[in-house]
Amino acid sequence: MDQVISDFKAGVLLRFMLKLLVITVWISALLFGLYILAFYFVSLAQGNTSQWNEVLPGLHDTQTRSATAGIGLHFAAGGIILILGCIQLLDPVRLRYPTFHRWIGRIYVSASLITAIGGLIFILVKGTIGGFWMDIGFTGYGVLTFVVALNTILFARSGNFESHRAWAIRLFALTIGSWLYRMEYGFWFLFMDRLGHTSDFTGPFDYFMDFFFYVPNLLIAELFVKRKKLIKSKLGEGIAVIILFCATTFLILATYFFTKKYWGPAIMEVVFGG
Repeated sequence: MDQVISDFKAGVLLRFMLKLLVITVWISALLFGLYILAFYFVSLAQGNTSQWNEVLPGLHDTQTRSATAGIGLHFAAGGIILILGCIQLLDPVRLRYPTFHRWIGRIYVSASLITAIGGLIFILVKGTIGGFWMDIGFTGYGVLTFVVALNTILFARSGNFESHRAWAIRLFALTIGSWLYRMEYGFWFLFMDRLGHTSDFTGPFDYFMDFFFYVPNLLIAELFVKRKKLIKSKLGEGIAVIILFCATTFLILATYFFTKKYWGPAIMEVVFGG
């Protein structure tokens, strides 16, 4: 009996940390999605795409208009998927409003495919600021997003909803990559004073970040997919709880910092006109 109670408490702790991380990610990703639409998409609509270079140098280039169009699609669709992804994974929405879930899902997957294609076009035409390794890392990210998005919709259409949900979780883990990329850089600059970073993104930290902004996300996604098996293993459950606690703490601090300094002001400027 004591063992049953102990296992139950262990499972409750893991489920609590999973829910806490999900809530934190949803709130933060929603804010970042609004910021992307406020800053990048509004600039695109107003024909002021040169403003993009204030945040990420080299995005806007009059010599490579196809690359600018590709990255514009990438950002516009990226803002949409960050917002819709938070809705799609909500069980009450999925269970109570299946028709709404399906239609939003179609938009979500389509936007994910556009995001991947837009980013890949930019890399193919112009290349990234960081050169070969950033090209490799970001191309891998785009290809994975495209493949995972396709699997998400294909399993849904085949009626295999368990696999569909697993791929949907992986897709969300990938679509928050650009959001995490900025936050991780911001915190590294804040605490490490740009150690390992160069202006052309060819420093040791830059090479590390070429892959780190999406590979760990997929590993955490697997914790969600395999969580029922993890609960049965005390060691696996303990490691998962520690990872989730660290990730949640980082995201709470990062969300507060970036909302106060960057995202909030940009959103307020669009909403209230400065």
